[in-house]
Amino acid sequence: MFTLLLLSALAGVALSGRSPNADFIERVFEVPGARYSTDILIDAKLDVPGLVARYGYPIEIHEVTTADGYILTMHRIPHGKERNNEPDANKPVVFIMHGLVSSSADFLVLGPGNALGYYLAEEGYDVWLGNARGNFYSRRHLNLNPDNFLNQAFWRFSWDQIGNYDLPAFVDYILAKTVQPKLHYIGHSQGGTAFLVLNSLRPEYNEKFISFQGMAPASFFTHNNKAVFRSLAPLETVLETTAFAMGMGEVFPNMDFVEWFVRNYCLEASVFEPMCGGLSITGSSDYVNETMQPVFFGHAPAGSSIRQISHFGQNIRFDTFRRFNHNRLTNILQYGSATPPDYNLSRITVPAYIYYATMDSLVYPKDVLKLCGKLPNLVLCHRIPSETFGHLDFIWGNGVRTLLYKKILDQMRESEDKYL
Repeated sequence: MFTLLLLSALAGVALSGRSPNADFIERVFEVPGARYSTDILIDAKLDVPGLVARYGYPIEIHEVTTADGYILTMHRIPHGKERNNEPDANKPVVFIMHGLVSSSADFLVLGPGNALGYYLAEEGYDVWLGNARGNFYSRRHLNLNPDNFLNQAFWRFSWDQIGNYDLPAFVDYILAKTVQPKLHYIGHSQGGTAFLVLNSLRPEYNEKFISFQGMAPASFFTHNNKAVFRSLAPLETVLETTAFAMGMGEVFPNMDFVEWFVRNYCLEASVFEPMCGGLSITGSSDYVNETMQPVFFGHAPAGSSIRQISHFGQNIRFDTFRRFNHNRLTNILQYGSATPPDYNLSRITVPAYIYYATMDSLVYPKDVLKLCGKLPNLVLCHRIPSETFGHLDFIWGNGVRTLLYKKILDQMRESEDKYL
């Protein structure tokens, strides 16, 4: 099942909707004397289809339904505008997946000439951008209501389900639609986590990928000393239980939620206090362009489940990369053991190209190296050539095309020569 919307450069903006945080942008940035240009404010308030169409690129909206009933949205840029600007059924296909509390907009907000989505379209790729269950673009289900305060069943998922259900639905749909045997996968942070989940739990999917391009893929947290992580991890069960009891299975759907959360729950002695130190979106980086912050804030955060955060907390607490820990009885019923099994990374046979950053305080370099050491078909474990490149610079950083995206493109083409 799919909905297809092809927007031309001339008609696109008029047909588009609003971004997750359009109201926040109007309230905070559209003030007399603001130093941000009108164009930036427009980009901040447009949703992904409107944003892509505004720059003259073709944009399609596709819907897929997972085996457990979630209705998900993908955005497709089938070809470039300046180069490789004609439809071509033989184009290589690339699927790109975002990180925690984010969306497909991550790979577009830097604009043409810089953002990964546009860059790969111009280089001759058929670009598909995923949106995980629960974010702004994938907030629907066949039977469950995400807005039901009393029944939070919609939100009882972690990135285990994103890898085990969302990714197969995306991949199978794309390959059927494009009639291609394989595709490239690019994942940032949790987008990389989901890939590891999929191919360890369902190894038959290894045959459907040309390459895995992992940008700071989150898995192990053995060496991470970030204070908010260490304080949050022991409370992962309490945080989730409390959140669901309060009807807060959905977290960080927009900036208005962040403001409300900070005002009401970032208080001394609050059970949620450990989360508050990690709410900065841009963080500290030499590569973040402050002028672009309205665009970043316009599209992120875009929503997630508290269980996604809780699952990462479990990995930190128990120093492992394993399936979600429910309780003893549920674990036995679901996994056949009282404790959750580790993800079997030896099952991941896709050629893997991993990229990490020295100053990444979320996915620590030594933990990426630990992951690299466990992947049986590792081709590349590459450090970004900068001492000040951070976690969000993979998607928002000035100069990221030169520092990283060109390298990824070269590796994708190399893998096509080797493995197709």
